[in-house]
This record gives sequence, structure tokens and C-alpha cells, in this order.
Amino acid sequence: MEKTEPQTTDLAAYLDGIADRGRTMLLPSLQYVQAKYGFISAQHAREIGTALRVPLAEVSGVIEFYTMLDDRPVTGKRVKICTSPVCASQGGENLFHACQNQFESEFTGEYVVEKTACLGLCDHAPTAMLDDIQIGLATPEKILLGEKYTPSKVYGSNRAITLGCGGDSPLTLEEYLAQGGFAGLEKAISKSPQEVIALVKESGLRGRGGAGFPTGIKWEGAAQAPGSPKYVVCNVDESEPGTFKDQLLMNGNPFPILEGLLIAAYAIGAENGFIYIRGEYPESRSILEQALRQANQAGYLGEHIMGTDFRFEVEVRSGAGAYICGEETALFESIEGKRGFPRIKPPFPTTHGVFGKPTAINNVETLVNVPLIFRDGVEAYRKMGSAGTPGPRLFSVSGDVSNPGVYELSEPVTMRELVFHLAGGIPEGRALKGILLGGAAGKFIGPEMLDLLLTDEDARKMGLSLGSGAVMVFDETQDMRQILASLGEFFAHESCGKCYPCQLGTQRQKEILERLQEETLLLGDVDRLKDVGWTMTDASLCGLGQTAALAVLSAIDLWPDLFLEKEGSR
Repeated sequence: MEKTEPQTTDLAAYLDGIADRGRTMLLPSLQYVQAKYGFISAQHAREIGTALRVPLAEVSGVIEFYTMLDDRPVTGKRVKICTSPVCASQGGENLFHACQNQFESEFTGEYVVEKTACLGLCDHAPTAMLDDIQIGLATPEKILLGEKYTPSKVYGSNRAITLGCGGDSPLTLEEYLAQGGFAGLEKAISKSPQEVIALVKESGLRGRGGAGFPTGIKWEGAAQAPGSPKYVVCNVDESEPGTFKDQLLMNGNPFPILEGLLIAAYAIGAENGFIYIRGEYPESRSILEQALRQANQAGYLGEHIMGTDFRFEVEVRSGAGAYICGEETALFESIEGKRGFPRIKPPFPTTHGVFGKPTAINNVETLVNVPLIFRDGVEAYRKMGSAGTPGPRLFSVSGDVSNPGVYELSEPVTMRELVFHLAGGIPEGRALKGILLGGAAGKFIGPEMLDLLLTDEDARKMGLSLGSGAVMVFDETQDMRQILASLGEFFAHESCGKCYPCQLGTQRQKEILERLQEETLLLGDVDRLKDVGWTMTDASLCGLGQTAALAVLSAIDLWPDLFLEKEGSR
């Protein structure tokens, strides 16, 4: 990694090619410099700002916002250790301290060891990154060797949307076509856009990113919204702790994602789109870009797609380390070259999305469902899943189970069946303590909820959400105080700070949960946790703050004995 003040000639040539696009190229330009020189010097920041017509203060604000951008040299290889809930339960904190001690004593100045949020490898916990290399079941020795993780295991008797995933290499376009690839697109563009939207509505497909909003209604809103151009966006900013399905889909077979995005673009009348991949997934970006080159050469991108008048271009963008950019409007801000602050809604993305234009945004799992609807037909699609949430569903299972991995379910099962039958149960016959359902933004459930049927409608009846399909399992040996403290640290770090309920609430929550971990709760701390939690839930601007306390509040109800206060303390 370059550690000296870089020259500007390379950057000048780069900027000459993109300056006419203005501010939207700010983050890619900063990432170009970060990758090439290891940091963004003041000189480079000025040059980028001048070329893209962005004030230097705003350039600096963007650099400061994203954790993967540096404004000064980093002396040594960067080692990031995940300490989010699952990795914390599997020794992440111990790994962090072991690496700090060993690397500082044996390799002075050669490594920079730091904590990080979820790396999307929860089934390989504890996990780490050495610069751009993702490392699973990490040890100091594996990190020093840069030993890349093995692909996630995929389970399911009917592999409709994970076909080709879990292997050592991604599918080629020829292999995808041999499996019926792009047949769904061919059938879709033989119909009118209105007919396409009607069929997606009839299929009952709901978003798989967490909110569960009906996909057809979202597309209809964008199609009918006045104004042009229109855009489609694929959200691959998969940073919810406990969730790793999108990376699996991207790395194993990215073509259904593109096919789903093409159908969405045709339906709403968009000629341009973006695929936004989280910065911690560099391999996924490389695989996707190779797939797009193959698709372009074969005529599935550009002009006259499949011999029709339909045209479409897609651009890949990388995040730079910000959980909040998984929120759709914060993602738009990032594409536009700004800090990833969420917008106030309404207006909604269907009328005022990226660049203020009508936009349909869907996550990866949602888009890979779309080709099935047209390839196999609505009736066949609705035979999978449940009446309220048709289609196959992916669950990321991690933590204290024998067989962690991604599970594709074509029919509903109970939590008991998923954890104790399909995932092999808890090792060594240990008892279940709890399950965090839906990611860090979800809720804990105890053994008494194991007969919960894993459908959106059944979860809602119990005041729960399946969210992004994360199932984090903790056995009786786990220190739940440590897990809760890791959640508090995660949300305090990831809060963007735009609204006060979340900015202040996540910090106060973190402080109290640190006292909980140390078993030094003050008198009134539990009431303070509840007060802060409900204030964030009711008053925060976006989903981060609105869900930052859900796991903690559910833990208070589930395990009141954990929250014993010290009498007489204040």
C-alpha cells in the first residue's frame, strides 16, 4: 500500500474522463484515490472538488462520513475484526485483543488492527478482513496468511433462486442460459409494461429486504409517477448483522439479479439503473462486473435488447462503509455524491428517488424472485411460500447451530424445524438460550417461540418481523450481556447523527449496555433503557433509529434477571 504523498497526474487523467458527470462521481473518485494511494490527501480532495464542482468542505464531509475513506496515511496493512453479535458470541472480542497483542509485538507498524461491524460472513464467525480479503473462522494465523473464506453452504430441497450458488466459482452466462436463464425476461418483454406490473402484483411478491412491501405496487407507483428519466436500483448494501444471503447470490450466480432488474426497468420505463454493493464485498463487485460484461456482449444490455426497442444500461457503485446506506433514501444520497443521510418521507422514492426522479429500488433476493414469475408462471410461483408471502424465501442461519448457512425454503417451516432439524440443532446437546430474529434490528425470542411458523403474516401476529431473514442462534453458554453490549456498540457507531433521537439515544443505550456487561447497572438504568428505546422507536427519522432498541427491549422482557440494578446507586 502506498504510504507517501501521491502525485496528481493519474488523478487528473481519471477526472478528465468523468468530470462532466459532476457530483454523482464524487464517491467513486474518492474511492479511486483511496484504492490507489491508501488515503485521500488534501491536495487530491481539492482537485476532485474542483473538477466535480463540489465545495471542499462538502468533499471533506463525505470523506469523514464513510469509514472506508481516510484523509491521512494508514501505516500498515489494515486488519478489521468483526465484533457484531454472532462474531462476538464466537470469540470476536478475544480475536481482536489477540491480534492487537501479537501483531503489535511481533510486527510493529506492519498492521493496523481495528474493530468493525458485520462483514456478511456470519456463518464463518469469527470473521475478519485483511485489506480486501475476507477471512472466515478467523485466527491470527489465518489473518497473517490472508486465507480467504470458503463459500457459504446452501441448503434446500428446491433450489429455485440459489441454483448455482455455494460453489467455488460463479456461473457463466452460458451455464445460466442452459438453466433457462433470461427466459423470464423474454416472456416479460413480449408483454406490455402494464401487463408485467399486473402479473407481479398477482404473484404477491413482497420485498425481501425487511419491510415486505408489495413489489408490484412499488413498480406501479414508479411507472405512473410523472417525470423522467426513471431509474431502477438494486440494493446490495447488505450490512444487517446476521444476514449473508445477498453475498451468496451475488458470488454464485449474479445473472438472475440482472434479469430481475431488467424486467423492473422494462415495467416502469427506465433506461438506466444502478447496482449499489457494500464496500466490504469487493469480490462480489468483481464477479458482478464480469457478469455484466458477458451480458453486454451477448446483447442483454444496451440497445435493442433481445431484438426489441427496449434499451437499458446499468452502473455499479460501491459503498464505503456505512450501515445507514442500506436505507433506500440514504443509498440515493450516496449515489448522488453526498453523505448517506436518510431523507424525510414523504415524498417516497417512487416519485422522488435518485436524482429526485421516480425510482424503483429492490434488494437482491427480491429481484432474483422476479424471473421465476415469468419463466414458470404466476400459478406455479404462488405454490411456493405462504398465501400472504408467496415464493421461495432465504434465511441466513448462524451462531450456535451445527450447520450454519443459507436455507432456501419453498414452503413455510417452524423455527423449531429450521434450527433443530434443517440446521442440525445446537452442538453438544446444549440448550437454547435465545434467537435474534431479523438481524440486529429484530427481536429476541426464547424457546417458547420455537413453534412460530416462519411467514411474514405469522410473525406479525406475534409482534415480530422476519426482516431480512436473519436467524442468529445463542445457546445457554453465551453471555447475553456481551451480545447486548455488542448491539449497543453497533448502533451507536452506525447512527448517522442526522436526527437527535437516534444520535443521542444510541449513545445512551450503548453506555447503559456497557454497564450491563460489567454488571454495574445503576438504579433506574432499566427504566432509562426503556425510555430511550421507545423514544428512538417513536421519534427517529428512519428505520435505523426506529429499530435500534427493539432487540434490547425484547431482551428486558425475555430475561429480566439479566437486568439487575445495584441498590443505592444512581
